[in-house]
Amino acid sequence: MKTLQKIAIPVTLGVLGLMLYSSCSGGIPRGATAVNNFDAKKYLGRWYEIARFDYRFEKNMDNVTAEYSENPDGSIRVKNRGYDYVKKEWKESVGEGRFVKDKTDARLKVSFFKPIWAGYNVIDIDEDYQYALVAGSSLKYLWILSRTTSIPESIKQRFIEKAKKIGYNTDELIWVKHN
Repeated sequence: MKTLQKIAIPVTLGVLGLMLYSSCSGGIPRGATAVNNFDAKKYLGRWYEIARFDYRFEKNMDNVTAEYSENPDGSIRVKNRGYDYVKKEWKESVGEGRFVKDKTDARLKVSFFKPIWAGYNVIDIDEDYQYALVAGSSLKYLWILSRTTSIPESIKQRFIEKAKKIGYNTDELIWVKHN
């Protein structure tokens, strides 16, 4: 029995440590590359969620927005807001984003429930910072964002094609209503 404990305890601690490290590191899916020469100041402000995958934090949500502003310490304040059309109520969540490397590399780690951090990676953006494709830490998370409640078909197709090449199943995207 003592031999089993000598093996099980270090293995368990190692697995927990690996899980904590990966949750803190803000990963990026294999094949995805964050935008270089990123202008963090131009990215600040309000974005409308155009499409996303279905996951529990945004279940049954329409009219979803994300608002980014700079905190005094240089981190990014993240305020997500949306309308739960089943419960008929507005929901809001405030978190913090930190750049993984520097502000010119569009890789962040974001937390709404510290100490758990997740990847937030801008993998495509137009030159005017009006439309963005954002990847999470894995192929389970993807967002298409716009400064307005709609997106041109050409940008939509560009983002979908890029996501498919990385390995995302874009047929599962939910197209968010704004009204």
